[in-house]
Amino acid sequence: MFSAKLRAWYQDARRDLPWRGVSDPFRIWISEVILQQTRVDQGLAYYHRFTDAFPDVASLAAASEEEVLRLWQGLGYYSRGRNLLKAAKQVRDQFGGEFPADYQMLKQLAGVGGYTAAAIASFAFGLPHAVVDGNVYRVLSRFAGLDLPIDSGEGKKVFSEMANALLDPDHAAEHNQAMMELGAVVCKPRQPDCTACPLSSSCAALAGNRMHELPVKAGRQLVKTVQMTCFFVEDGVSTWIRRREGKGIWQGLYEFPFFETNGAVDNTSDLMNQFPSHQFETRSVRRGVRHLLSHRELLVDFVHLHTAQPLSVLSGYSIVPLDSLNQFAMPRLLTRYLEDEQFG
Repeated sequence: MFSAKLRAWYQDARRDLPWRGVSDPFRIWISEVILQQTRVDQGLAYYHRFTDAFPDVASLAAASEEEVLRLWQGLGYYSRGRNLLKAAKQVRDQFGGEFPADYQMLKQLAGVGGYTAAAIASFAFGLPHAVVDGNVYRVLSRFAGLDLPIDSGEGKKVFSEMANALLDPDHAAEHNQAMMELGAVVCKPRQPDCTACPLSSSCAALAGNRMHELPVKAGRQLVKTVQMTCFFVEDGVSTWIRRREGKGIWQGLYEFPFFETNGAVDNTSDLMNQFPSHQFETRSVRRGVRHLLSHRELLVDFVHLHTAQPLSVLSGYSIVPLDSLNQFAMPRLLTRYLEDEQFG
């Protein structure tokens, strides 16, 4: 009864989205990974850019990391963009270019966890695996009136078991799509539209007026604040950039000279003192620009310096034309800055 009501509602209320009604596991995979990063309205543009550039897994597997990260630019969690490339190569090299129609084998792909594997398995192959994402956690928690933390080990286990128990194995794809859609457009975090919900007559949270109490989370990791200064130095035609290597934030992306600081920065920093023959004019200073990462808040001072002399070599950096900056994958923090400075 649960699934039948849900699916009947979905058939009338579902949004028209380009990855729905398709059985291509590649396009389903791309859409699910992108939607883990952003809302549908923003994700549509990324989805179209990705599938235009890489219409199938073979074309993605043949791409460079820079090509992938440039298309991923602005979504954050760049490790997920890199994992797209790794997983595409796995499909090509280990599975003969075809996504495996098996839940456990799908989980062997880079960056593919239980949620994404269940989405591909059910949407592409009709396999009876329940998708459990944030929307589904919210629907189940409210429907059952459960205040078990959804981010605890026990909570994840209980909600996964509940989701699979409610799944209609004969209509796995439609059921999963309906669960996710209900959480996205009706059973929303704030201001849920309970009058439009097909499950309202059996919803424990609605009966007890507890919609805004559920779901429960055990707690979030403390966010660390880091103060930094970024120098955008240009001679009218070129600037310095470098590609971040190793682990940490923005791995594989390009940046301007960045320094971690303890407060305001003097424009005659050690960086500029390396070039005594250059005269640097301060074009702008923007202080305290906030940028939130998963467990870190960056407070960035941007210093825009101009010199009339051609830039000299700076160790570890490349000199690139200003009009080619859009060819390099950069963190969204920097692309926004360039747009504001009218260099983007």
